[in-house]
Amino acid sequence: LLRFADISKDRVVFAYAGDLWISAREGGAARRLTSHVGNERFPKFSPDGKWIAFTGEYDGNQDVYVIPADGGEPRRLTFHPSSDIVLGWTPDGANVLFRSDRYAAPPRRYTELFLVPPQGGTPKRLQVPRADLTSFSPDGGKIAYLETSQEFRTWKRYRGGWSLPIAIYDLKNNTYEELPKT
Repeated sequence: LLRFADISKDRVVFAYAGDLWISAREGGAARRLTSHVGNERFPKFSPDGKWIAFTGEYDGNQDVYVIPADGGEPRRLTFHPSSDIVLGWTPDGANVLFRSDRYAAPPRRYTELFLVPPQGGTPKRLQVPRADLTSFSPDGGKIAYLETSQEFRTWKRYRGGWSLPIAIYDLKNNTYEELPKT
């Protein structure tokens, strides 16, 4: 299935059949960017549209990779045995934002946010104590996020609500504020 689409100024990238594909924003033929045995998911264009960060699941583990938007060899950015899931980029394109449960005890209980440069290096943990789906403000000083996400939940026959608050975290002042739910 076609999933996890992201759009840039002139192109669309998406996952289909475990690989990444790219197409013109106006439509037309799609071109395959990856063809590895493992799954590639969650592609996100860099702010300038030249790079695509994605989550690659090779050798049984999910890690962060980047690939040129025009195609080429993926470059691995994270090397941790926990799942590292791409969420996006910082507004200046200097870092890839991802979530990971690498410090959660027990594993997979919650995720935290990390930044890693597209050239590679040691990931930097953000001071947000628990976060999942995230979006940066245009100046990069704040994030809007959910503490936990619903994706891939398998709560069979669950009939309760799942309305989590959207929170705003000021990265410069280290403050937290929930948006009203109404």
